[in-house]
Amino acid sequence: MAKNLIKKYLPDTEKIKQHPSLKIFGTLLHDNNLWHFNRRSARGAFAVGLFVALIPMPFQMVLAAALAILFRVNLPLSAALVWLTNPLTMGPIFFVCYQLGALILGHPGHHVEAQVSLSWLLDSLDTIGKPFLLGSLIVGSTLSALGYVLVDYFWCLSAKKAWKDRIQQRQSQIESD
Repeated sequence: MAKNLIKKYLPDTEKIKQHPSLKIFGTLLHDNNLWHFNRRSARGAFAVGLFVALIPMPFQMVLAAALAILFRVNLPLSAALVWLTNPLTMGPIFFVCYQLGALILGHPGHHVEAQVSLSWLLDSLDTIGKPFLLGSLIVGSTLSALGYVLVDYFWCLSAKKAWKDRIQQRQSQIESD
C-alpha cells in the first residue's frame, strides 16, 4: 500500500521535533494531528509541500512546517516535499517558472548570466523578478492542486483495492471451510 511506502521513507517524529529550526514552533509541535498519516493529512501535506517547494526562498522547510501547523496536516511529509527543488533540480524548475511568468506578462525573454552574489540578485530582480515570482506562484499552485487531487484519488483507489481483497479473502475462507 502507498501509505506504508511513504511512511517508510519519512524521518522519525522525535528527530523532527528536536530539529533546531523548528524550535520556534514550541509546543505547537505536540499536536498529534501533525504526525498522523491518513487521507486528509497526506493530501494536505502534498498540497503544502509542493506549493512551498516552488516558492523561491531560503528555509522552505520552516515555511512548510508553519503551513502544516496552520492547516493541521502531516508535518514530516510537508517538510520532505520541499526538497523537490534541491540544488540539482532548482535551475531547470525555476527556469520553467520564469519562462511561464514572462510568457504571461508578455515580457521578452532576457538572456541572464547567473552569478552567485547578492549584488547580482538585487540587480536582476528588476528584470526577472516579476515574471519569475508569477511563474513560481502559478506552477506552485498548479502542482499543489494536482498533488492534492492525485493523492486523494490514489488513496481511494488503494482503499477500494484493499476492501476487495478482504472480501475475496473472506469468501475463499468460507468456501474452504
